[in-house]
Formats: sequence, C-alpha cells, structure tokens
Amino acid sequence: MTIKTPSPRKGAANRSGTIDASDAIPLRYGDDPYVWACWLYYEDGMTQGEIAEAMGVSRATVNSYLADAREKGIVNISIEPARLASLTIAQELKRHFGLTDCLVVPSDDNARPLIDRLGAAGAQALPKLLKSGDTLAVAWGRTVLSVGEHAGIASLQDMTVVQATGGTTASFAYTPELCASAVARAISARCVNITAPAVVKSPELLHMLLEEPLVQEQFATLARANRVLFGISSLRPNSTIHTSGFFESVSLQDYLAAGAVGVVAGRFIDERGRPVAGPLDDRTVGISLDLLRKIGTRIAVAGGFDKVPALLAALRGGYVNVLITDAATGHGILRADGVKALDAKLSHRPKLVQTPSSYRTHVKKFLNNPNEVVEEMLEGVVRAHQKYLQPINGSHRALVARSGPRPGKVGLVIGGGTGHEPCFLGYVGKGLADAVAVGNIFSSPPPDPIVQCAEAASGGEGVLFVYGNYAGDVMNFEMAAEIAEEKGIKVRTVLTTDDVASSPVEDREGRRGVAGNFFIFKVAGAACDRGLSLEACEAVTRKANLRTYTVGVALEPGSMPQTRRHNFEIGPDDMEVGMGIHGEPGVTRERIRSADEITDSIMDRIFKEMKTAPGERVAVLVNSFGATPLMELYILFRRVQQRLAAKDILIEANWIGHYCTSLDMAGASITILHLDQELSDLLHHPCETAFLKVN
Repeated sequence: MTIKTPSPRKGAANRSGTIDASDAIPLRYGDDPYVWACWLYYEDGMTQGEIAEAMGVSRATVNSYLADAREKGIVNISIEPARLASLTIAQELKRHFGLTDCLVVPSDDNARPLIDRLGAAGAQALPKLLKSGDTLAVAWGRTVLSVGEHAGIASLQDMTVVQATGGTTASFAYTPELCASAVARAISARCVNITAPAVVKSPELLHMLLEEPLVQEQFATLARANRVLFGISSLRPNSTIHTSGFFESVSLQDYLAAGAVGVVAGRFIDERGRPVAGPLDDRTVGISLDLLRKIGTRIAVAGGFDKVPALLAALRGGYVNVLITDAATGHGILRADGVKALDAKLSHRPKLVQTPSSYRTHVKKFLNNPNEVVEEMLEGVVRAHQKYLQPINGSHRALVARSGPRPGKVGLVIGGGTGHEPCFLGYVGKGLADAVAVGNIFSSPPPDPIVQCAEAASGGEGVLFVYGNYAGDVMNFEMAAEIAEEKGIKVRTVLTTDDVASSPVEDREGRRGVAGNFFIFKVAGAACDRGLSLEACEAVTRKANLRTYTVGVALEPGSMPQTRRHNFEIGPDDMEVGMGIHGEPGVTRERIRSADEITDSIMDRIFKEMKTAPGERVAVLVNSFGATPLMELYILFRRVQQRLAAKDILIEANWIGHYCTSLDMAGASITILHLDQELSDLLHHPCETAFLKVN
C-alpha cells in the first residue's frame, strides 16, 4: 500500500479549520495539519494556493493554519526544532530506505515513557494503514501491546487479526496471545491464535504440530495476511527475546557468535538483515522471514538507542516498509548507515569549510607501531604499577592485584576494552577489584583471560563479575562464567547500566554502562573486601547500579591510534549529547551552549529519575573523556554543586578528573550516586589501587 498526498476535495475543511477525514494527513506529519501546512510552506516553498490544493482545503484555511502556527509557537521563522527534527528524520528515513512511509516522534518528550509514545504513534498510524477486509498479522512485544492498548478504530469491518508466532510463557504482560487479542479488540477484528508454543523441543515435534489440521488452518490464515505489525528486539539481556523464554534451552552466545544483532518475529538477523542460522531454526513456530517480506504493508514499531543496530538490520533486510520510531533512534539509524548530510539539515547551519591552514588529515599521537599500541601500553602499565598488579600466567591481558585475593573472600573481576584508562585496570588493588580482563580498544576481552581472572580472584567463596552492558562483553563474560562454573567456581554477574541517555527509564536494564562504573566498582570491591557473602555482594552492587546516573556530552570526537582520524564529525557550533565511551556519536546533536546551560540540561535529566528528598546525600563524579582539562571540569562541578544545593542535597564525596575516558575525545560526563547509609559506608571503605586511594 502506498500512502499518497490526498487529491483536492471540496468541503474538506469544516468551519473550525480542521480536516474532516482522519486519513487526509500523510502519516509522516502525524495528525497535525499545522505541521503539514508549515512544512509545505517553509520547507518545500509551496504557495498558499498550492498548499490548499495539496491539502484539499481553502486558501483561507491555509492562511489560518500558518497564522495559528506562529501564535502557538510551532513556527518562529522556522518550524519549532523538535517537530522539525522529527519530520526531517522521517523524510530522510523514508528516502534513504525506500519506505512507504515513516512516523517519527520527538525524543525530548519526557512526560511519558517511550513505549507509551510509540504505542500512541502506532495507534495514530493504523487508521491510515488498514482497510476493511484486511488480515493483519501481529507479532509480540512491549511496543506492539502498547499500540493495541492505545488504538481504537470502530469504522473497520470484516477484519482479521492473526497471531504471527506461537505462544510463550505467560509470566510477562506482552505475550503473543495478549498482543494479538489487544490489537483485535482495538480494531474490532476476529482474532486467530496459533495454538502451539513458539519454540518446541525438537524438529520432529515441529513437523508433527504443523501436520495438525487446526494448526494448518491457523497458518493458512497467517499466509493470507496483507499487513503485519511487529516490534524489533535487540539482544540486550532484558530484551523481549530474553524475557519471552526463547533462551531457556539454548545459549545467546550461539547467535551472537554467528553475528546476530536483532530479532524480528522470533527470527534472528545479522547486520545486513540476513537470517542467522542457529539451534532454534527447526524448532520455531511462526511466520518466516521470507513470508514476512512478501506481505504488502510491513509496520515496525520500535525505538530506543540500543535498538539502532537491530532496526538498521531489519531495514537493510527489507522487512520494514512503514517505520514508527523516535527521533534519536531514527537519527542513529541514519548515522549508522553513513548518512552524513542529515546533521546539516537538522541544524540549518552552513557546513564547515576547511581552509588550507586548518585542514589536517591525521591526529598527532605518541606511537610506535599503531598495531602494537595496546600491548605496549599494557607493558608500560605493568612496569609503572607493579606495586599494585601483576600479569596472570605472563599475560598482560589478565592482571591480578598483588594485594586483594585471599581465602574466604568473594573475588571481584571487572573488565572491558582499552581506551578508557584509568578504567578498568586502574581500579585493581586492595579493597577494590581483584583482577581485570583487558580487551583491545573499545572491544570486549575474550573468555580465556576472563576465566584466568576468575581463577586468580577466587578465594573459595565465589566470584562476582561486574562489567558494562554491551553485547560483546555480555557474550564473552557469560561464556567465561559457564567455564568457571565447570571448574567449580560459583559466579554471579552484575551489568552496569548507568547511562541515562542510552535508553528510556522504563528500559533501565537495557542501558549502557559508562563512567558510573567508577562508583559501582568501588561499592562492589568494598563489599567483597568486608567479607560479605556472594549473594550479599551481588545485591548491594545491584543497588549501587540502580542508584547511579550518568549523562555525557562531547565537544570534539576522539580518534583511533590505527587511523589517527576523528571517529565522526562535529560542527564548530555543535555538541553531541548522550555520549557512550566507545568513540561513537551521541544520542542527539545539539547547538553548543554555555557550561552552566549544559550542566543544567544534564542535571535536569538526572533529577527526573533520581528521586531525592531534602537533606539526602550523593556522591559526584565529573569525568573527562580524555581531552577536556581540569579547568573546565571544575567549572562543570561548580554548577553541579549549585544545582544540588538548591534542592538541599549534600555532596558527601566528589571526584573530578580522568576516571573513565574515551581515548582523546573532548567532553565530559557527570555521574551522581544517590547514597544511603550502606552505600556511604562502602564508598568510604579503604582501598588502594594505581588510580584510586581511599583512606
């Protein structure tokens, strides 16, 4: 189905100046005639007469729209930034991926959770996408259920909704059965369920089920679907595909190792959208990727920055032709696919022109062989800090504290890629981490050094793994945990998820771990050093993670030693907001502001989630990404203290400097740990490492 601008119709506007037909406004403009009219006038340069013809209204109505838009603040010479960004991103997504249509909701609406906003947008889109007599296949997930809960269409007739996959465990609220029934109720449709589990025990059982007449009839209905509604799952630990029970019998590593980045209707795909073979292939009951791709209208509703790789893969694979997402995710998808012109469109500022005097292709660095930079750095670290750490079995990729591991104590193992120094290896020593596994630049350490660390840290009471929530780290640390368990070492794991900008609050478990690692490692190390049980160490570390909040901003990109080129471009008047620590762009790009304004924006985000009362205490970390000097960090801290003091919140402890970097990136992050008495005691517990000493 192709969405087109409607042809002119007489009497399309009523006396109030609104459009009668709910499907008159093209999907990308939402249900907002003001934005539609303003876009055609200010961006497409159409005359009021041409706009009236395109919209099917009178010139007087168009004039009224434009005047009202100025009064409402939607337009002030240009379209209001949040709406402009959303519409620009929607237009570019549609063009770049050849979509039938695209609806993008603003990302800065913090009044409602993202899933609710996407559900409302999906519900808004359905009347424009469905017709009486349609058969709509419905997959499952939180956003799909939200669409069903927000939708309500009484005008459709002879509709059929068919469940796109078999059933899953009923221990969560968005099962395939519940999603299909919610959408069916919303559009007054007959609902056809698939009366079989989504995953069966064997290929033989699958074959037997598909031979059952009832199941065959249900699949025949599925084969007649001419529309499909689905979400897209990433492979993060709390994603829909995990909570559904898909991995009760197989390991995620089987698919991650094969290059899987996401899941569409229970089927795994790689970064190009190709199916990923695995142990579930002949055991999954539901729509195939080939059948899905043949359906005429393929509506994907998904958002969240962590889903960018999965969404991009689905778009590349041709599984989507109508996309409903949020602005930050849409922007991230376009960036990830190499669309570089978008930032200029969003900012409406001239592109930077390099002059001969300022143009340089390489960043200067102190290097020998760029391919040996990690090994040479680790050799220097071991030579410089041999008082605190030493290689395990002669390997610089697995380092153990000289004073830390001891019998009867829970061992703490941390780890991650290089490029973040002094994190992670700088926090190995007495009272903190017992061992660290070291990966290549911005890359997870492989399982072998992690296992070596677990063995070296083990004192007979188990080992706690604490690391950032990244797919590669999750895969390798989980593999190492399985190997360690086989060797008789009990392992518990806590993923750090402090990055406020990387995922909405309702998806806290899907966030990245960034500079908040500093506080979380400190609490975990103190708990282990005090002799708490493995279960108690895990519990208090989880509490520290849930009470830690970080937001980062970058002013200039970093550069890799191997390329000596900037990882991405930032304009002279721009900044990246919502930075990770792996050299990637931020979640959004904004115009640069004063230090106080930037700090206020960060603190406002944190205050929306951190529920404090007057008189409560926090710890503060103002962290440089690498190139930002202490002078600027103290300016940021000054404003942080002012904002906290205005709420009568006491800073009990603070650290300002380089604690979790991203090579030579210019920028900073602010981390707040919301203290209680237990966390305060553990934060002040003595420790001594190469880069952190608490007496």
